[in-house]
Amino acid sequence: MKRRTLFELTREQWSALTVYEKFEQAVILLLSAIIAVVVVASVWALLREVLSRLVLGALDPLDFATFQIVFGMIFTVVIALEFKRSLLVVTQRQFGILQVRTIILIALLAITRKFIILDLGETSAAKIAALAGAALALGAIHWLVRDQDAREQLQSEKSGDAV
Repeated sequence: MKRRTLFELTREQWSALTVYEKFEQAVILLLSAIIAVVVVASVWALLREVLSRLVLGALDPLDFATFQIVFGMIFTVVIALEFKRSLLVVTQRQFGILQVRTIILIALLAITRKFIILDLGETSAAKIAALAGAALALGAIHWLVRDQDAREQLQSEKSGDAV
């Protein structure tokens, strides 16, 4: 069985979509293309940075500044890829426009990136506490959403067994 591409599915289902759904799909596809360009540019910048540090002999993984730069750039690429993937899920029309759990996980990745690139010598304790509080709140929200999803799935399985 031939695996159909996203564009083939979108083209086949296009006539069944409302005007707003068509607009939504067009915007999502455009955003996906823009994010793809940003990811390619970010990977290129990361490669240039790592290669230039290798040539100059400045790539010392134990040096905190190098660690901050390289892993901050890697996390930027990972966040962009995850965001693009969340947009592509929407185009497959499996879920609604916003996937709360995915957005929360992307926000947690962004906060983790911020902690990695944070210069503790120049950052106030209040800012660190605020970031920690945000990470804790997002973790709690993720736990609640995951718990609710598990309960809903259990209920749907029970109602499916009863039928």
